[in-house]
Amino acid sequence: MAEATTLRSLLSRQGCLTLPGVFDGISARVATSIGFDALYMTGYGVVASALGVADAGTATFTEMLDRVRVIAGACNKPFIADGDTGYGGLLNVDRTVRGYASAGASGIQLEDQEFPKKCGHTEFRRVIPLEDAVAKIRVAVDARPDRNFLIVARTDARYAEGMDAALRRAERFLQAGADVLFIESPESLEELRRVAETFKGAILLANMVEGGRTPYLSTSELASMGFKIGLYPASGFLTAAGALRLVYRHLKTTGSATGSEAPMLPFTDMNTLMGFPAVHAFEKRYGLADSHKK
Repeated sequence: MAEATTLRSLLSRQGCLTLPGVFDGISARVATSIGFDALYMTGYGVVASALGVADAGTATFTEMLDRVRVIAGACNKPFIADGDTGYGGLLNVDRTVRGYASAGASGIQLEDQEFPKKCGHTEFRRVIPLEDAVAKIRVAVDARPDRNFLIVARTDARYAEGMDAALRRAERFLQAGADVLFIESPESLEELRRVAETFKGAILLANMVEGGRTPYLSTSELASMGFKIGLYPASGFLTAAGALRLVYRHLKTTGSATGSEAPMLPFTDMNTLMGFPAVHAFEKRYGLADSHKK
């Protein structure tokens, strides 16, 4: 479960909050152990790790909700969870927001793409009519349990209709009650600055994807522009996939995983990360450890 510190209180501090993308129990535990103040459940990472397919609208609400529960159970940090398009119409958005909040998320990201949606740094994205998108944000705001559950309103209109349209949509989302504005994939530093200058005083999120469409900046650079959240959703799963490729290739070639260029966590450290000390303490407390010796 998330700790008492809320995302809203974290965002009231100076600077830009760094949110790493997590996608399963291991990544959530590692990010928590490193000391991040908050996390982000990446839809791309969840779909890739849980289903082994592209982030192209194939995941269902129940599949994503299950992963929200996993991450909430594996960490004690507040986190924003990717809610895609809300998995349907307005009733679905209502159910999605209530479900994510009940499962332990501290906020939800909702986007205005047509279904089936796609990763925000890929091709052929289209957006729904503006009034329909605004209605989804209004429903989300009404469905949340309290104001500490943040509604992150994302628009993909920069790709589909241009920056002017994206800014108009973001303004309407803000008027509808969104807490955080997320204009996906600006394609230059000038466009990032335009977003920040247009919405001075608002909580702005910038999505930093290695190899993506947006110039890749640090959180200190984003803070100097006026952004409050720097999202790094792909860093974890890109690194994990790269390390797996190295170690599996080495194992296939040599018949052994030792000596691979991929960094490998010692088994004892992995046991600690996953909570085995608590398991052993439990067994000792209830006499289970002694029974193993008989």
